[in-house]
Amino acid sequence: MTPAEINLVKDSFRQILPLADQAAALFYARLFELDPSLRALFHGDMVEQGRKLMTVLATTVKSLEQIDTLLPMVRQLGVRHAGYGTSEEHYATVGVALLWTLEKGLGPNFTPAVRDAWTSAYVLLANTMIEGQRSLRRAA
Repeated sequence: MTPAEINLVKDSFRQILPLADQAAALFYARLFELDPSLRALFHGDMVEQGRKLMTVLATTVKSLEQIDTLLPMVRQLGVRHAGYGTSEEHYATVGVALLWTLEKGLGPNFTPAVRDAWTSAYVLLANTMIEGQRSLRRAA
């Protein structure tokens, strides 16, 4: 990611943070609308799940400038998600739900440049998580 993309992601995420609970609820509602079968992967309190999501996003966004430190953690997150039943195909649906949520939360501030920056970030992170899942399969 370029420094400009990182700044766009960070600035736009700061705008979402005050709406964190609502953004998480929108995200999961959209995710389950896009693929109802994903609902079975989530057990327990979805409000708490939403808070976990926003915490992980906040940590990730904050760490984008330290990509060499971030990517091993993201790779491990992919390993963990494999244990939850996540498949590689799910990442595309998550990406669509994430961008939709950002668009709803940011409104007119969700510019094409912001969309592109978030897309770059998500592709990098999703591919790294998928790599983690694949490494788990290779080790088995």
